[in-house]
Amino acid sequence: MKIRTLFLFLVLLLCQSGFAKQIVLSEKIIEYLEFESSTVPLHDTFVGLSAGYSNKKSEAIDKIEPTFWWCGMKNTRLQLMVYGLNIATYKPEINYPGVVLKEVCPMESPNYLVLYLDVKDAVPGKFQIEFIKGKRKLNCTYELKERQRSSEDKIGFNSSDVVYLLMPDRFANGDESNDSIQMRHPYEVNRKDVNARHGGDLAGIMQHLDYLDSLGVTAIWTTPVLENDMGEGSYHGYAATDYYKIDPRLGTNEDYVRLAELMHQRGMKLIMDMVFNHCGTNHPWLLDPPMHSWFNNSHKYVETNHNKTVFFDPYASDIDKLELTDGWFVPTMPDLNQRNRFVADYLIQNSIWWIEYADLDGIRQDTYVYPDPDMMVRWCKEVFEEYPNFNIVGEVMVPNNPVGTAYWQQNNIVNGKANTRLKSVMDFRLRTIAADVFHEETSWNTGLQLLFEHFAYDFCYPDINNVMRLLENHDTDRFLLEDPENLNVYKQAVTMLLTIPGIPQLYYGQELLMTGSTKKDFGYVRPNMPGGWNGDEISVFQESGRTAMQQEAFNFMKKMLHWRKGNAAISKGKMKHFMPRSNVYVYERSYNGKSILVIMNGVNKEVDLDLTFYKEVIGDRTNSKNVLTDSNVPLGKKLHLQPKEVLVLEL
Repeated sequence: MKIRTLFLFLVLLLCQSGFAKQIVLSEKIIEYLEFESSTVPLHDTFVGLSAGYSNKKSEAIDKIEPTFWWCGMKNTRLQLMVYGLNIATYKPEINYPGVVLKEVCPMESPNYLVLYLDVKDAVPGKFQIEFIKGKRKLNCTYELKERQRSSEDKIGFNSSDVVYLLMPDRFANGDESNDSIQMRHPYEVNRKDVNARHGGDLAGIMQHLDYLDSLGVTAIWTTPVLENDMGEGSYHGYAATDYYKIDPRLGTNEDYVRLAELMHQRGMKLIMDMVFNHCGTNHPWLLDPPMHSWFNNSHKYVETNHNKTVFFDPYASDIDKLELTDGWFVPTMPDLNQRNRFVADYLIQNSIWWIEYADLDGIRQDTYVYPDPDMMVRWCKEVFEEYPNFNIVGEVMVPNNPVGTAYWQQNNIVNGKANTRLKSVMDFRLRTIAADVFHEETSWNTGLQLLFEHFAYDFCYPDINNVMRLLENHDTDRFLLEDPENLNVYKQAVTMLLTIPGIPQLYYGQELLMTGSTKKDFGYVRPNMPGGWNGDEISVFQESGRTAMQQEAFNFMKKMLHWRKGNAAISKGKMKHFMPRSNVYVYERSYNGKSILVIMNGVNKEVDLDLTFYKEVIGDRTNSKNVLTDSNVPLGKKLHLQPKEVLVLEL
């Protein structure tokens, strides 16, 4: 008998004999089970372990998801997932005007029961759901709320916005009382450990909205805030253990709603990071799977191949396609099977619940191409049917070619398989080349020439204004790998990001010259914001805590962001660019007669630029205003440029 089999036998024996009141599978045990080949299916193992201690409980309703819903939604079908010991053996009954129980679906595990209701004719109010088994009855109260706003009134983020990505655990600690609280899984708060939790929370974000508002950002995207009751490294939030609950170490559901309210009072937008591809290994679903098909590869651990080209690769093999969508992202993130209709319904409804409950302005969907593609099309369709002016950006990390990214934007003719209905995608190719573009000298095939050629491929996107552009984020190296000697390169990169077509995405600390590489660990590009914790010696949230160069960078970013607000030439305007001449890249943004000219010197030497090549955009104008310095710039035959200089000229 294998050691592993003996281990399972002993655990089951302990459960059944009453020596252990409760068995909780730790991550280490789960990982051991995942990596070992087995004659005992994982599903059966988890159910057996669960049953071993569940028999010690009384039959009751533990919870219902979602906890409430609304009347007046366009889609009147409501899925209720009921959790409770042996709840699948009960028959539900509802007697409330307008609520029709359409379908009752016991899961394979007796501890789950899925109900489908039609609430088309229901009015707001509370009603009883009665669960009956023989003479035994269980009751619970459910509420249908009245909607507070119209679906059409919800305007998602767009090209007029600048999105600021932050990681709540690393941004600021506004409530120390939730740093070390009791969770099912032990964890440590240690700011010296890049993989440990550091204590940042929603209160910290709320306390620094003045900082973000004054900087000029108009939207905030936080990495996931749902409960991640996991071990080391889970501070990032990408392994959910409860889809309807904010992680208590970050705050409460009410805190999240309050954050949205405070942002809306300032005219700012909130974007929620969602993860449909996987959950965490400590999610109740993995410990007691509702169905054997709830997860992909539930009987044997298979890691995804991360080969995101399989969808458009004309030569792709079936096994490569299957490994991408059905493989686990990492051992602690089991792969949800969106082909299971109950899983799909749950995830779609959960996203709509958060939009309505927290009054969200957008969703960023993690690992967008990894889930079942048909389900993702259905998700976008149902969200936009409910909220036609909402926006979703998908993480499509195809860093080598923009065509592979554009494939996923809705209405793309190069995608002959299906209209994805996904409005926005992320330009990771720009991020990939950014360091070379700006740090290298421009020549025929390097530096700003790469930028010119990259933008030539914008034709691939059906809606270029709905493409999110970035220089860095939480999964990549920082644009600055080390402290700069001057800000010439930084200013060029920031100017480019904020003046090209699309939606700019900043990463927290970018305005303060944060540096870092992912080579050692992702934690090194996810540092704390100094001053966000009591006891910090300096605070970069205040001018007094910044170095002279940090302050110069902050002022530059702030000036550009406030100039960009309401600037239709940037958010809606056409772009015309010129191949680099004399190592200088020039492009125009124009809208309704307003013209803006961006000029970048790609070399570390002075250049006299011949302006006759740009007559078609300059016209007869002889003067312009430099937005960056508020100074006048004559437009004669030549324009003198300093080394690595950048100009933003209003013509």
